[in-house]
Amino acid sequence: FPGWGSQSSKVQIHHNTWLHFPGHNLRWILTFTLLFVHVCEIAEGIVSDTQMKSRHLHLFLPAIMGFVAATVSIVYYHNIETSNFPKLLLALFLYWIMAFVTKTIKLVRYCQDGVPFSQLRFCITGIMVILYGLLMAVEINVIRVRRYVFFMNPQKVKPPEDLQDLGVRFLQPFVNLLSKATYWWMNTLIISAHKKPVDLKAIGKLPIAMRALTNYVCLKEAYEEQKKKVEDHPNRSPSIWLAMYSAFGRPILLSSTFRYLADLLGFAGPLCISGIVQGFQSTTNNTNATEKVKDPSNSYLSSEEFLRNVYVLAVLLFLALILQRTFLQASYYVTTETGINLRGAL
Repeated sequence: FPGWGSQSSKVQIHHNTWLHFPGHNLRWILTFTLLFVHVCEIAEGIVSDTQMKSRHLHLFLPAIMGFVAATVSIVYYHNIETSNFPKLLLALFLYWIMAFVTKTIKLVRYCQDGVPFSQLRFCITGIMVILYGLLMAVEINVIRVRRYVFFMNPQKVKPPEDLQDLGVRFLQPFVNLLSKATYWWMNTLIISAHKKPVDLKAIGKLPIAMRALTNYVCLKEAYEEQKKKVEDHPNRSPSIWLAMYSAFGRPILLSSTFRYLADLLGFAGPLCISGIVQGFQSTTNNTNATEKVKDPSNSYLSSEEFLRNVYVLAVLLFLALILQRTFLQASYYVTTETGINLRGAL
């Protein structure tokens, strides 16, 4: 595969960053979702296994292997995107096909065995079939757009002008989704600033999209559109507010969406803590009761039983808090950036 991929057209850029393939952000979101579902599958298998007399590794070991494979897939994709070798994505495409087929067979077998939809394992398997199908569709879209296999003339990729300019050090728009969420790309600047004071040369120039002239042109075009709309209405005048919303409305709505999601995840803390307290109380009350052991032939766990486990609630609380802070800082960043661009345009 490395030998085949080396025949791809290399794009020389000054920064060690990424030329995003089509569906880049969607792929990362789907992979993060897949990892979360794998965690739920591992937890469901472990909880089911602890309620049996003997050990049943098949309940959670394949899920652990699936989690590792999903992690390797996103690292593999990251390296391919960094090297700009789209031909190597064919191996990933074959993996998504095999994963989709095997999970579909597993789901069909559950249906044949009469496993009800209320059982958590059935729901997890159905969600995974959907996720693998979507990842397969993303891969097909990359083949269709980049034309790297089955096509005589592959798409020629031209790197953005900002990546060709050594003076631009602000790489937030060009890094992958995980690096955007954690600001990992800023580590180089932070380390250098820790060693010695940072000057303007180290900070570099603004990207083209964040410059005042670019945003002024965008706002002016939106205002001109407002003037055209009111030409047939003498009593009306063009609105600068509508022009600003037309030019900068999408990032404002995105920031609001991030903030709403962060506020909704704020309810996860009290709910999980309440469930943990109730779980410990019920454990204390049932110390003298006989332990219930499941039949190995019926090892399915319902969602209600799964969410009564205190360890599951503790992990969910941890993940919810991380996701809440991620959405909150993303909202702050988009708001600040949009405010700077809007003030520059005005």
